[in-house]
Amino acid sequence: MSIAALIVAAGRGSRAGGPQPKQWQALAGARVIDHTIAAFRALPQITEIVLVLNADDMDQAGAFTADGITVTTGGADRAASVQRGLAAIRQATKVLIHDAARPCVSGQIILDVIDALNQHQAAAPGLPVSDALWQGHEGRVTGTQDRSALFAAQTPQGFDLAAIRAAHASYDGQAADDVEVARAAGLTVAITQGSADNLKITRPEDFARAARILETRMDIRTGNGFDVHAFGPGDHVTLCGIDIPHTHGLVGHSDADVALHTVTDAIYGALARGDIGQHFPPSDPQWKGARSDIFLRHAAELARDMGFTLTHVDCTLICETPKIGPHVQPMRAAMAEMLGIEIDRVSVKATTSERLGFTGRGEGIACMATATLVKS
Repeated sequence: MSIAALIVAAGRGSRAGGPQPKQWQALAGARVIDHTIAAFRALPQITEIVLVLNADDMDQAGAFTADGITVTTGGADRAASVQRGLAAIRQATKVLIHDAARPCVSGQIILDVIDALNQHQAAAPGLPVSDALWQGHEGRVTGTQDRSALFAAQTPQGFDLAAIRAAHASYDGQAADDVEVARAAGLTVAITQGSADNLKITRPEDFARAARILETRMDIRTGNGFDVHAFGPGDHVTLCGIDIPHTHGLVGHSDADVALHTVTDAIYGALARGDIGQHFPPSDPQWKGARSDIFLRHAAELARDMGFTLTHVDCTLICETPKIGPHVQPMRAAMAEMLGIEIDRVSVKATTSERLGFTGRGEGIACMATATLVKS
């Protein structure tokens, strides 16, 4: 079966506080909505993602559509937004409807719903109620409620696409969620295992709890790179994409930018995807004289494709000459642009080898680098 993820992000969420709707607020190194989308992108079973945005947020749509996500505008209420999202699904036969404000949903919760859809027209995660339940009035307990058959509803809620489209089209009135709509149309809804971690951000304090949950799941990787290039004929060296006048050039198959080569290798290392020579073999004549930003951009794009965010790069050049200090700022800016990250996440510095070894004898430049990537 082909499965679409329909992520509803059209609400305003005023109870959560903050300067903007909760789905756009920062959470554990990204935005709430980014974590939510990443949870579904990580699963190959999801063949299509549809995102429903508020009309006031459609200026954000371009970044999502460029990433292969279908974006549509929400309606006057949640039910109308869901209907618009359902109409935007192009090829899937099943759909998982999920609230953008649940960024901590795990892959297992999603997979459990998908598995249940093999046997049922509808399925959704529920968390058995464990606390005692009271009835109250004017601040006083007036009774108790049996909790033995009660579940706290969660998302994603999964459905046969044709069935939930028909259910929404025939439903009249307000519904708490899509399960209520489905049951009104006569669909049987299977309950799958929910989780206390699959919280819906509703109040300001929920952000801190969600951050703690996400941080325990983070895949944090560090890669190292090391490279050396000898001096040869020339009147400049290229380092971090910046041409620096010098009495010699650097020898290499490409432009011999030892700094970019080293950072590229550090990123490949963090991804466990070999080294620069495997992706751009020096035996291939198309790379002769090529600018090394091609290699670095490829590594950064590969990291993004694998679901990682590059959070920091530290590059140390080892040489007696040329002097690196006067060029550090433009080098940082150039590399930040190539990597698509902020300049304050890029460190470039230099040291000498106290005139020891080949760098001390002025025979070339060495470089070492570290790259840090995070996948949540």
